[in-house]
Amino acid sequence: MADKDYYSILGISRGASEREIKQAYRRLARKYHPDVNPGDKSAEAKFKEINAAYEILSDKEKRQKYDQFGDQWQYAEQFAKAGQQWTPFRDFSQSSGSTIFQFGQGDLDNIFDDLLRGFGARTARHRVRPRRGRDIEHPVEVTLEEAYRGTNRIVNLAGGKRLEVKIPPGVKNGSRVRVAGKGMPGHGGARGDLYLLISVKPHPLFERRGDDLHVEIAVPLTVAVLGGEVRVPTPKGKLALKIPPETQNGHAFRLTGQGMPHLGNSSRGNLLARVKVVLPTSLSPQEKELFKQLSQLRPG
Repeated sequence: MADKDYYSILGISRGASEREIKQAYRRLARKYHPDVNPGDKSAEAKFKEINAAYEILSDKEKRQKYDQFGDQWQYAEQFAKAGQQWTPFRDFSQSSGSTIFQFGQGDLDNIFDDLLRGFGARTARHRVRPRRGRDIEHPVEVTLEEAYRGTNRIVNLAGGKRLEVKIPPGVKNGSRVRVAGKGMPGHGGARGDLYLLISVKPHPLFERRGDDLHVEIAVPLTVAVLGGEVRVPTPKGKLALKIPPETQNGHAFRLTGQGMPHLGNSSRGNLLARVKVVLPTSLSPQEKELFKQLSQLRPG
């Protein structure tokens, strides 16, 4: 995906606001979502492209690096995550277009410390009291389904190390998941911690409010008037919902315990299914006649 223009994929300008980015993503995700296009491989590929573009452009830090470094933005973020005080910049004087990293004074001091420590030198610097390592933060984006059931991620740490971390069910935008002892090394003290900064992608069907989920359900006019049964989508599958006779458009049914898990315990929020009455089209002459008779029976 590095050679693709994420702005073009979402159909927005480079100066688009966060709201415009989210609106473009929701519109395209609804159109190309696999549930809407079952078995359509091209739609599935387009959906993956849209998600990849949104993952970068919806994250302020990633977007800034993408705008600055283009296909090299991952390298800049890798060094930032490692907590190094290096200044990355693009060297446009070279035809290769490579990225150069400039060492700050603090990094040189650390390098000299390591060299001296390796040769057993005893300096005043080594006699300072132990210091705990710095905490580091790592942004992680998950889907609503992953936030519902929990998931795992592979995180790249300093020195090329890879760590599999567990993201618990119920996380939401702004959740911080602590991974103890996986931060920066200390100076004679304990390592710092790793904090996963969670963001949850918007979903084309569900709107999350706290731990409650809201969804629209299409109900045929005849079912709304006479009563019947419809299928309601949930993060774990579809449920049958009985529709009482004369159900009004916009009425919301509460499905207790079918929402998102509460982070840290086994309880769950609710699912609110709002009725969207679907009017019939392409009426036959007989159907039109029946509606005429109804209008005469119930004028106004």
